[in-house]
Amino acid sequence: MKKFAVPMLAALALSANGLSAAWADQNYPDKPIRLVVPFAPGGGADNNARRIAQALSEATKQSVIVDNVPGAGGTLGANKVAKATPDGYTLLYTTPGQQMTAPYLIENLPYDAFKDLRSVSKLTAGANVLVVHKDFPASTVQELIDYAKKNPGKVNFASAGIGSTSHLAGELFKNMAELDIVHVPYRGSSVAAADVVGGRVEMAIDTVSVYLPHIRSGAVKALGVSSPQPNPTLPEVPPIAKTLAGFDATPVNYITAPGKTPEPVVRKLSQLINQVTADPTLRENFASTGSILAGSTPEAMDALVKSEQKRWKEVIDNAGIAATSNN
Repeated sequence: MKKFAVPMLAALALSANGLSAAWADQNYPDKPIRLVVPFAPGGGADNNARRIAQALSEATKQSVIVDNVPGAGGTLGANKVAKATPDGYTLLYTTPGQQMTAPYLIENLPYDAFKDLRSVSKLTAGANVLVVHKDFPASTVQELIDYAKKNPGKVNFASAGIGSTSHLAGELFKNMAELDIVHVPYRGSSVAAADVVGGRVEMAIDTVSVYLPHIRSGAVKALGVSSPQPNPTLPEVPPIAKTLAGFDATPVNYITAPGKTPEPVVRKLSQLINQVTADPTLRENFASTGSILAGSTPEAMDALVKSEQKRWKEVIDNAGIAATSNN
């Protein structure tokens, strides 16, 4: 009997693990879920996260609690999730900063962006819009490029801060069009928008939801959207890619879990999110702010993260943006 004791124990252990995984898949979720938003309340990410949390709560019959953990460009909240118990009950409402750009912008990142966060599902593909002040002497992307080439160093572009998606979108535009335009960082998109509307800065490439009221009022002119296809909220505004072939600065929001979350839980959670994002009413709600709501498999989201990491690393390197300390 002794010679079979170890193999039998191993078999029992494997069987128990299999039963445990199956049990987790069947019963998840059976208690409240915490959705960490790595930004302060009231912003675009927070508003979107709360809509997703409400829909996910209705689908699962469990509370989905939004936990705002702002700071360090969203990496404080990401670190909280990366270090959380990997059981599917602590999730991150993830924006491009926490995985796609932080490894190249922040030294001493307190988590491994490649291992400590696991892709679950895509949520939204947003769109930035290129806007200029209403009196700026250009009404198309090509006219803007021509003006900037004739006036090197005299066109400024506003962003929500160094390393923000609006900053990197501006740098991508600058590089692809081969322009000498000057970055002016602000502490948030709304502050930046105020100066574009006021004519103190000539242009910006930032989220549709931020600039939509100013576009509708005529305070700014929308020259192009950053997605390869037209945005349904601004169907009359052509993609920047029609002028600069290949231009794409589409900010993606998605869900990640701690890196060691069991596969059955990740699969179940991904299915639930895909169920939620397929709801026509919720899709229409998101579309009104310029975001296209759509889920994905964990594999598809993981592939997108990797391709975006590569693309934005090149933009960061080309722009010479120095990494800052996270300490």
